[in-house]
Amino acid sequence: MTQPRDHQPGDHQPGDRIAPDYIAPDYIAPDPLVAALAESLGVANVLTDADQRAGYETDWTGRFHGESRCVIRPASTADVAAVIRLCADHGATVVPQGGNTGLVGGSVPRGGEVVLSTRRLTRLDAVDIAAGQVTVGAGVTIAAVREHVRCVGYDVAVDFGARDSATIGGAMATNAGGSRVLRFGTMRSQVAGCEAVLADGAVIGSLAGLAKETIGPHLPSLLSGSEGTLAIITMIRLRLVPWYRETATALVALPSLVAAVELLPTLRNALPHLDSVELLMPSAMELVCEHLQRTCPVDDRAGAYLLIECADHADPLDDLAGVLAAAAPDSSTAIASNPSMRAQLVALRDNVTVAINHTGTPLKLDIALPLAVLAATTAEIERIIAELAPGARLINFGHLAEGNLHLNTLGAGEASGAITEAVLQRVIDAGGVISAEHGIGVAKTHWLVAQRGAPEVAALTAIKHSLDPNGLLNPGVLLP
Repeated sequence: MTQPRDHQPGDHQPGDRIAPDYIAPDYIAPDPLVAALAESLGVANVLTDADQRAGYETDWTGRFHGESRCVIRPASTADVAAVIRLCADHGATVVPQGGNTGLVGGSVPRGGEVVLSTRRLTRLDAVDIAAGQVTVGAGVTIAAVREHVRCVGYDVAVDFGARDSATIGGAMATNAGGSRVLRFGTMRSQVAGCEAVLADGAVIGSLAGLAKETIGPHLPSLLSGSEGTLAIITMIRLRLVPWYRETATALVALPSLVAAVELLPTLRNALPHLDSVELLMPSAMELVCEHLQRTCPVDDRAGAYLLIECADHADPLDDLAGVLAAAAPDSSTAIASNPSMRAQLVALRDNVTVAINHTGTPLKLDIALPLAVLAATTAEIERIIAELAPGARLINFGHLAEGNLHLNTLGAGEASGAITEAVLQRVIDAGGVISAEHGIGVAKTHWLVAQRGAPEVAALTAIKHSLDPNGLLNPGVLLP
């Protein structure tokens, strides 16, 4: 008969019985939620290894970072509904994430949330040619949708530099705009229908895309700009625009931002095919030329630069050249409709953000101002930054027609907080908005009351509580 023996940690032998309360020092109990998610999605689509999670836990700028409980990768609305029900059952908070190209920390974890990546929601239906619409998964990139619909003569209305990574779902969740807002409006204007999953796993929405409906509030409009706090968008019915195959691009050097604003009404009125009017201030032009190792193709001593594009079924080059010759005869201008020459001009605008991030981690403030006060308020903002951080470098560019400026301050250092407070307050005082296309995220939540007022924020909070009473979806984002 085997004699009983006293066990010490790590001392048991084969065949020994271990007391039920004995746990090896290095033993880690399995996470029951992770196990359930793996059973639902498959082990390959539930990432728990730190190296696998790393790309999902830091935003594109490197400024915002947090650790996730795990990263899940559903491939359908049914998958999303199933895993959200599991997360709700376990009281787990969830951060939805598309291409992770956001700039305000709204799509990365803050402290142990489950990250739900939409990148496998890549359904691409055939284009409904009669309706001029297409149904796509939330994880499809803007570039992929554009390529898909151009095969039948349509185009996507929303476009910006991160098109190869940014997803349609993320664009809707942040109500993204980009360069073509002048002509077609923001993402909210492009959404004819959507499908989404609520915090309890219920699926809502319609993908019918009917142009006329009078059946209550418009759900896609509510979810556009909600930043994943009300529901997780899984499918979108997208309105399409004609694909204008002929595009003319002009880079114009102007003496000042005042002169750029004064030119805008002429461009609007004289060019019915005007597609975009992008602004680069001298600091942005200097930096991007340095990054691309190119010389500025126009006068490098200008006070402001406009990148103007017209798109139509016939070449609009002559129209654009004629308007600029009449309205800005003394300006240094480079103009092209040849694709390769156009690409060289457009690259200057598309690579500004890349150049900034290559130089350092900036303080990013995305704002919009009424055009009537744009130049004066911009000058005030420049003075504010120079006073608070004398050694800092402001890189300023944006979308002129919407008064949308991307203020990037390199070397702000310890003055970052003071600059943010002073600049955003000045923007509000001038009748502007503290976020024009990147959303509120976690970076600007405490400014929401100052921007929209306490009663309006209370109404938004009530909607959030009604749809997500336990605060499981993207906690800490958008609402203070």
